[in-house]
Amino acid sequence: MARRSRESAVAGRESVVESRKAAIESRRMAASSRAAVDLDRVIHERLRLGIVSALAVNDRLSFNELKRLLDTTDGNLSVHARKLEDADYIACEKSFAGRVPKTEYRLTAAGRRALERYLAHMEAIIKAVRD
Repeated sequence: MARRSRESAVAGRESVVESRKAAIESRRMAASSRAAVDLDRVIHERLRLGIVSALAVNDRLSFNELKRLLDTTDGNLSVHARKLEDADYIACEKSFAGRVPKTEYRLTAAGRRALERYLAHMEAIIKAVRD
């Protein structure tokens, strides 16, 4: 009889430990879900993140260079670049080389800060999930 009550007590303690682990995991997942919701949606989209990342490591890139680098279409690149321009994350400069129009993009200071915040945010989410 004493052995059964000891086994029951051990099982009860294990159950409490498992409940606590589950509660901690639940809070951690809720925190990372809230953090994911707070992501900068302008940068978070795949192609826009690609544009900002490419411009972060290059002083400036032409429309055609970005298009080749990101393997996308004219229309897709144009739409996403416009969103980044509207957010003041990139600047667009249009000129002519002879009679050929040339469009170049560069990352603005606001865009660089936004990318740094985004990357720090993603690192925090990754750390929360791994811990």
